[in-house]
Amino acid sequence: MNYETYPWIESTSDLTTFHFVSEGPKGYINKIIAFHPMEDPTVFNLGFGDTHPNGHVDDSIVTDNGDRDKILATVAAAVNIFTKAYPDYWVFFAGSTESRTRLYRMAINKHLLELRQLYEIYTIIDGQPVPFYRHLAVNSFLIRRKI
Repeated sequence: MNYETYPWIESTSDLTTFHFVSEGPKGYINKIIAFHPMEDPTVFNLGFGDTHPNGHVDDSIVTDNGDRDKILATVAAAVNIFTKAYPDYWVFFAGSTESRTRLYRMAINKHLLELRQLYEIYTIIDGQPVPFYRHLAVNSFLIRRKI
């Protein structure tokens, strides 16, 4: 996966938050990627969305700025940085909508062989982690860097 990514405008020293700016026909749009601990301290939720001037983060907006692949590559780069720093932690993520989850599933399917070299990739079915495989209909993902 050798896609162009956006440069970080800012990131926290603990590598749990990254800010960047999407550039396209709709202008410059501030974005945030954040990793938040979940109930299980070894699992972090990956959050992503637009940041508004008032500080509100919107994870359901469809910006449609013509840079979807560059944004996905930037989020993947943040996951790579986070899991490199914290290889024992799992990263959980799901789309805020069914179509967004489908987009994530398609991107993972497209690069599955390459991703499996770096990560253990699971989904949650009936509350249990199950290895992810191509074309499995899922609502969420759970990944961890292979050690």
